[in-house]
Amino acid sequence: MTTDLPRKVAAELVGTAFLVAAVVGSGIMAARLSPDDVGLQLLENSLVTGAVLVALILTLQPVSASFNPVVTAVEALLGHISWREAGLYAVAQVLGGTVGAVVANLMFELDAVSFSTQERTGAGLWLGEVVATLGLVLVVFGAVRSGRTETIAFAVGAYISAAYWFTSSTSFANPAVTLARMFSDTFAGIDPASVPVFILMQILGGGLAAALVHVLFPTADDPGGAT
Repeated sequence: MTTDLPRKVAAELVGTAFLVAAVVGSGIMAARLSPDDVGLQLLENSLVTGAVLVALILTLQPVSASFNPVVTAVEALLGHISWREAGLYAVAQVLGGTVGAVVANLMFELDAVSFSTQERTGAGLWLGEVVATLGLVLVVFGAVRSGRTETIAFAVGAYISAAYWFTSSTSFANPAVTLARMFSDTFAGIDPASVPVFILMQILGGGLAAALVHVLFPTADDPGGAT
């Protein structure tokens, strides 16, 4: 489907807003419904995140549905979109994510913005973010480069739900979502001081994934882009 740039930017903003609202909102709901069981909270949060990713990608993929600056940057690196487009999408993703976090806070009658105090730091968590982001980008562009874009929504939803559990960091894997989650002092939050290294590790994971995509999928059957 041919779409103009403003519509694509709007889709990235709206999609990322709903994604973050789902991540933060389900984290708040999980903490309230299962206050004494952190494992159950994580299960609830991961299932909702995976489900909403499937729904949002299926809905917005005909326009644009990356919702992630690292995925967008790899799209540009692989020549699927221009760097100008990538920059505009990234701005929309960060803005949308922030809106989503604020709306989630307000839905649960919390302060619109409350900076998280949940520290997430340490070599294990940083490695977890590299692994989480590498895997996500590989899943997306493995489908793109092999011409199976219709599978992306289900593959990404399943991967993120699983990565909540098999990575030590619970798979943020997205700079826009990471920035947004610092604005909610709730289950899904992240201390602002922990954000820069998380984002750096996500960029590293995305770069490694781009190189791996070149090795595993040297030719693109679908040059139209990831989303």
